[in-house]
Amino acid sequence: MATSAELHERRSAAVPRGIGHATSIYAARALNSEIWSEDGRRYIDFAAGIAVTNTGHQHPRILKAVEEQMKAFSHVCFQVTPYESYVRLAERLNAIAPVEGPAKTMLISTGAEAVENAVKVARVHTGRPGIISFTAGFHGRTMMGMALTGKVVPYKKGFGPFPADIYQVEFPNAYHCVSVEQALYSLKSLFKHTADPSSIAGIIIEPVQGEGGFNIAPPEFLRALRAICDEHGIVLIADEIQSGFARTGKMFAMEHAGVKADVVTLAKGLAGGLPLAAITGRADVMDASGPGGLGGTYAGNPVACAAAHAVLDIIEDEKLCERAVAIGKVMMDRCHELSSRSNLNCIGDVRGLGAMCAVELVKDQKTHEPAPQLTQALLKAANARGLILLSCGTYGNVIRFLSPLTASDALVREGMDVFEAALTEAVTQAS
Repeated sequence: MATSAELHERRSAAVPRGIGHATSIYAARALNSEIWSEDGRRYIDFAAGIAVTNTGHQHPRILKAVEEQMKAFSHVCFQVTPYESYVRLAERLNAIAPVEGPAKTMLISTGAEAVENAVKVARVHTGRPGIISFTAGFHGRTMMGMALTGKVVPYKKGFGPFPADIYQVEFPNAYHCVSVEQALYSLKSLFKHTADPSSIAGIIIEPVQGEGGFNIAPPEFLRALRAICDEHGIVLIADEIQSGFARTGKMFAMEHAGVKADVVTLAKGLAGGLPLAAITGRADVMDASGPGGLGGTYAGNPVACAAAHAVLDIIEDEKLCERAVAIGKVMMDRCHELSSRSNLNCIGDVRGLGAMCAVELVKDQKTHEPAPQLTQALLKAANARGLILLSCGTYGNVIRFLSPLTASDALVREGMDVFEAALTEAVTQAS
């Protein structure tokens, strides 16, 4: 059996260095909320494949659905010979997505592909070129995805030039002194000085920013965006790729604000680990393209569709929205308690919705100065103690907690105990 160190040497020789790794742990198997490495070590998983395995690793109902579909067919291409599971999944997503009025869905393979197609349908529907995104947002690594993303390193540096007619405005972030009023002024200023609203096809926003640091869009801001889009005939695109499928305690994060989008991008948790994504939108927007304008060879793969049906059933039957709230409470309560300790004044902010929780690490709670080195030390210490965590944020100083929603209370508490010990170790070594 190869060790993780041996595999890493092989990886360095065979795989481009541009593909980064959050850990040096090489997975051998996984079950529910735990991963075992090639070295035989057990790890608590607080990453869930970046919010993909919300229903846990190797859920038996997903395995059964995939196995049954594999016995029938694995690929025929929906655009050649359609199949019922694609149509039924579209119907199910149309019924639950936070979209006003009759909806339609197209299936694709990745979140970036969903974003690309959301831009396409917004442009063809409106006949306009412009798209507005937000600082600290993340929308993928394709050329359009990078253009929309509000973080230069590592996502954009050296990859330009990017597509034209993309504009960025401020995302409200009270912790970093950007109010809702300031963010709205940034948008209105764009309309006055740079791009007339009649040239804007869509505004894309993550209701909870993922890579940007789990920054939560205030409900009043989302309501204001809805009103602005309605006033100017702009398509409001909600990027729910990381925040969807019960992660925030509701099926979709937009539900917390009571705001509906015109188009929603979906991926990650949709198929429990199989590559599947979707855009669900108002029927008139989704129908704007002519036949052949949308699609993809692997789009809506039948095996992934089977997994997605199982995921939707599991979320409902196992009440994973409620479970996300319970998990989030355990995590948030512990983080708030830690932030109040005098020896851990490195926790500048604690935030989250449901089980999409984060802490922002700083050098000083008064100045809010980011502490990316401490963050990296914490991640290393957590890995050494058997916990997989992810960082995020514009300054790389945010720890995000993304445990599977099927994790037991005992496992969540064990993971938070490890987090506390790793944080204490990192702070002690830094002092």
